[in-house]
Amino acid sequence: MTAPSRIRNFSIIAHIDHGKSTLADRLLERTGAISERDMRAQMLDEMDLERERGITIKANAVRIDYVSASGESYQFNLIDTPGHVDFSYEVSRSLEACEGAVLVVDASQGVEAQTLANAYLAIEGGLEIIPVVNKIDLPAADPDRAAAELAGVLGGTADEVIRVSAKTGAGIDELLEAIVERLPAPMGDEDAPLRALVFDSFYDTYRGVVSHIRVVDGSIVKREPVRFMATALDVDVDELGIRRPATEEIERLTTGEVGYLITGVKEIDLIRVGDTVTDVRTPTDRALPGYQEPKPMVFSGLFPTDGDDFERLREALDKLRLNDSSLVYQAETSRALGFGFRVGFLGLLHMEIVRERLEREYDLDLVATAPSVAYRANLASGEQIPVRSPQDLPDAAAMVSIEEPFVKVMIITPSEFIGTVMELVQQRRGVMGEMTYLSPERAELHYRMPLAEIVYDFFDQLKSKTRGYASLDYEPDDYQVSDLVRVNILLNGIPVDAFSTIVHREKAYTYGKAMVSRLRELIPRQLFDVPVQAAIGTRIISRETIKARRKDVTAKCYGGDITRKRKLLERQKEGKRRMKMVGQVEVPQEAFVAALKLDM
Repeated sequence: MTAPSRIRNFSIIAHIDHGKSTLADRLLERTGAISERDMRAQMLDEMDLERERGITIKANAVRIDYVSASGESYQFNLIDTPGHVDFSYEVSRSLEACEGAVLVVDASQGVEAQTLANAYLAIEGGLEIIPVVNKIDLPAADPDRAAAELAGVLGGTADEVIRVSAKTGAGIDELLEAIVERLPAPMGDEDAPLRALVFDSFYDTYRGVVSHIRVVDGSIVKREPVRFMATALDVDVDELGIRRPATEEIERLTTGEVGYLITGVKEIDLIRVGDTVTDVRTPTDRALPGYQEPKPMVFSGLFPTDGDDFERLREALDKLRLNDSSLVYQAETSRALGFGFRVGFLGLLHMEIVRERLEREYDLDLVATAPSVAYRANLASGEQIPVRSPQDLPDAAAMVSIEEPFVKVMIITPSEFIGTVMELVQQRRGVMGEMTYLSPERAELHYRMPLAEIVYDFFDQLKSKTRGYASLDYEPDDYQVSDLVRVNILLNGIPVDAFSTIVHREKAYTYGKAMVSRLRELIPRQLFDVPVQAAIGTRIISRETIKARRKDVTAKCYGGDITRKRKLLERQKEGKRRMKMVGQVEVPQEAFVAALKLDM
């Protein structure tokens, strides 16, 4: 059993691709947690998706035993976190289980937008921060400049910034000593009733819900009864353990320690992330604060291509939500796509990852509708209702106004691209706030802009226009009344809800024209002419026609009077007219998928 004074709990936080996972690998290697034979890159990234994309999606905790230069033994609980803005909720949850953070910056890139966002999260959580400049071995590295920028953000001097290379291992020993000296030991009462925070969990087919916990007060013992306070669930502890990173069963977790807990519970709703675990016999009366509910930023419909898979999709979402508590969903029906779910995500990358995980891990084939944000409609009756999909928007006659979510945007860019960035943001209805120079070569721009203008391709455009040098971070900033309309797409006069969207009035014609042009190419020709129309209310703003397949009904009619041919053609024309009135337009699944990838 390790005394709390010899425990250090910390996260590694940074902007995406600044070397968090590689640094975690070096710390594991240097402390002997993993043998050289078992070592592989991105040791804490366990999902195939993380390895393929080279990014961290899920936070991961591991215990390291370290002997300091003075010969004293310490227990490090390291939590590797994601860097992308869409997974900042994972970072905030991880920081709640720590007393300190290692803030990593790329020596060639310097301070980026997500570096600042993560630093502010750590500061707000009252954590002690160790600033680290990584990748000092790169030819383009400028560690002095990066250290000066870090010192400017956190206060202090550039001399306090530790310079390391996670690739070569340079400076790792100095960082390990700094963790011992600079980070505080966990504060907790070993004699108080048990209080442990569930900071993450996942579902195991054989063992049920596996919870990652941080013991704040008291201790938790194997085979003893515990209570999950939010659901008042009393169960026995089946298994306690830690990760090194291989799992290792233990008998007890004490104050300040991090590990996993298995109770054999199979019902997913009974154990929640952010819940407090206490002892049944001597329970605490003070639950831990837990976490704020994450607010989804982007909504999309997920529909199984095979309608029989609806229940499998529901079960898969339930299990995935245990592992990703930022996921929000509710059942919805589409005339075109059948039964599915309207799912809320933290961003487009989050949406892409969730969809890919559902398809890979649960063997589902899905169609995702175009992403939209959550609007609010103010009705003439004085009521305000949420609008999570275009179909939820009431008729214009019943509404006074529509509000859309705005975000505060922070962009860090080289000075030479300031004009380009300003032009791009102004095209997306952004309003400029302040601009500050981090150094003569780099500027930080603050804007307020609609979230809907960001979720499609803003980040891609920003990267391409700045040759990949700009970085972006954003956070919610309330709602504002805007001139928004719903553009409906009609096939043969019938609205197809999957293609409808809510856009600013200025961009309605552009969206409508692009969508009907795309559908004209994608939908196969029918036996009758099919009008494809974009409409706002009852007003048509764009139209294309899919011409009918033509069968030559006069092929066997040769010679004789011309009226015989005319009679056959008239009969065909009348048949097409009747078919157009009652015929259904068949839209193949591939057309839905291709049309919903429309680049605006």
